[in-house]
Amino acid sequence: MSFLIKPDLHASYPVVQYAKGSWIVDNSGKRYLDGCSGAVTCNLGHGVQEVIEPLKEQLDAVSFVYRSQFTSEPAEQLAELLAEWLPGDLNWSFFVNSGSEAVETAMKIAVQYWQEKGQNDKTIFLSRWNSYHGITNGALSLSGFYERRYRFTHMLHRYPAASAPNCYRCRLSHPECQEACVKEIEIAVKRIGKQFIAGFVAEPVIGAAGAAITAPDGYYKKVKEICEENEILLIADEVMSGMGRTGRMLAIEHWGVTPDIAVLGKGMSAGYSPIAAAVISDDIMETVKNGSGVIMSGHTYSANPFSARAALAVLRYILKHDLVKQAGIKGEKLKRMLKEVMKQSSIIGDVRGKGLLLGIEFVADRKSKKTFPSSMPVSALVISEAKKRGLLLYPSQAGIDGGGGDAVIIAPPLTISDKELEALIHIFKHAVHEIEKQAEKVMHER
Repeated sequence: MSFLIKPDLHASYPVVQYAKGSWIVDNSGKRYLDGCSGAVTCNLGHGVQEVIEPLKEQLDAVSFVYRSQFTSEPAEQLAELLAEWLPGDLNWSFFVNSGSEAVETAMKIAVQYWQEKGQNDKTIFLSRWNSYHGITNGALSLSGFYERRYRFTHMLHRYPAASAPNCYRCRLSHPECQEACVKEIEIAVKRIGKQFIAGFVAEPVIGAAGAAITAPDGYYKKVKEICEENEILLIADEVMSGMGRTGRMLAIEHWGVTPDIAVLGKGMSAGYSPIAAAVISDDIMETVKNGSGVIMSGHTYSANPFSARAALAVLRYILKHDLVKQAGIKGEKLKRMLKEVMKQSSIIGDVRGKGLLLGIEFVADRKSKKTFPSSMPVSALVISEAKKRGLLLYPSQAGIDGGGGDAVIIAPPLTISDKELEALIHIFKHAVHEIEKQAEKVMHER
């Protein structure tokens, strides 16, 4: 009997035995190719000695000190390395324990920044539907992910105010579609009043709420212009897309834009220890430093030496082995391979994303882009079939307004080999083919 609360209380889960590289082995000896890096987290794969050895050293030295009593070399060095490698003047890191906490920290810093400037009314945030920013109340308020927010709607702020730039589902052509998406943000600013808005929060490549929905060229530059014109901070939620996963250190760099605050997590420590960060610009830091001199946020484990050492070792490994560039190269190869699978399948409607953060949307009819009925949960079936065959995929919403649709995310470790990519495609193709046969039978009977 198990007393552990698991995600699905009615499901049975294999027990992990060990993991190495891109593979996880359960206690029955079955091997699984980690096609989604856990929760798009294990960017280096498992068992990397260049990360593990420094962690052993750190445990021998000190695992924890409280941030209001001590700083530590790992935390100082990690902040310095992030300042060096992140774009623009994103130079100041506030370390926390999870992406949700980092988003909340970014929100608090944004509100405090405007308070320090005497604009106390700027406390509202704008975000987009088809987004997910975390499970804590502030981050969930930003999220337009219906299934994760509807139970707690009465506890949340109504922050989502604009549509995501979903090119696959848009009825307009580029650039008219981009202008329509941006116009919604402009209208939201006018309706609420710029004097009340502290920040605009967006995932540069949408994760769990949209299966790697990727904006068209020019979209983020226009968003940045709107923010600057209306004194609104641009906050990039890079928890899933950051730290090299898309082929750039931050995904938003693909569009030549630097945010005022970048939120990091997941791949920051690649699963070796919990850590996340809100990284802020020189202007924000100087404003607070010259005002109250204190950023009012933090948690007991913030900036603890062990987690900082893990992230430092991971980041050094990424830079040493040029994994940011490799993510771009391998991602293009994987996308081409997935598009070949799409040509052979009647239920794959779209393959999208950047680098090794790719989304696949399933449809009942490719021409009309009609979704499957809720009685035919194709994405869940594909995930189950793939797992049965030894491949792990990440569940995702399709990014359709009002919910519905089927999609999965494929995001293997940045260290995945070409041979493993071929194995991934082989298993995925056969899993999709099996569910396609089932779907055709069910739809025919209807």
